Amino acid sequence: MIPQLVLLAGLVLLVAAWAVLRSFGSRLRVGRLIAATPRVSVEQALALAGTGAVRYVRVDGRLDSEEEFEDADHRPLVFRRTRLEARDGRGWRTFEDQRQAVAFELREGMAGIAIDADALDEGLVVLPRESVGTAGDLLERAPAGLPAATPVRARIEQLSSVEHAMALGVPVRDGAAVRLTAGLGRPLVVTTLEPPEAMRILAAGRTTAPRAAATLLAAGLVLTAIGSVWLIVEALT
Repeated sequence: MIPQLVLLAGLVLLVAAWAVLRSFGSRLRVGRLIAATPRVSVEQALALAGTGAVRYVRVDGRLDSEEEFEDADHRPLVFRRTRLEARDGRGWRTFEDQRQAVAFELREGMAGIAIDADALDEGLVVLPRESVGTAGDLLERAPAGLPAATPVRARIEQLSSVEHAMALGVPVRDGAAVRLTAGLGRPLVVTTLEPPEAMRILAAGRTTAPRAAATLLAAGLVLTAIGSVWLIVEALT
């Protein structure tokens, strides 16, 4: 009976670890891609597209565009996403999502590769700007039926041409040009942060949850292994 209990405890811990990891949603996957995707130079990415090879790679460089637009602080932007969200239980529900983008590329030395801004969604990892208020502050912009006292926030994520970035995606030929886009079932990822800082943003401040998941996973694997071996030994004796 004891080995069965050990095995069961291990399985329970594995399920708990899975539940914690699942709570991160697509952010967990983006974090894994940032940590594990092989880096190539921009020139190598261009060459991959030329051969027709389909590979998901990481390139680093400086964001650049000939069509920048300015934010309120007169910074030259190439991409901006503004979302209005209302508190919904323990999370937030988006009720307005606006995007503004121009054609831009990531440059390394003399080489540059275009970034497919239309494909940029969950893979945008930057330090967001947030302001919090209530639905009543938004007047006519608030959804019909939303109580005036409901907490709301404006969340702005943007990319500037003065920043260095890393981008993850599949280089593909688009006419005479090459662009980096989503592919192979993986999202286009662009971040202006170093990997450790990007992981913190993806964890949404939940610094203990990843460690808890790792602990649960390790303990679950150990107990499952012990319980399985114990059962086998008992069966043979």
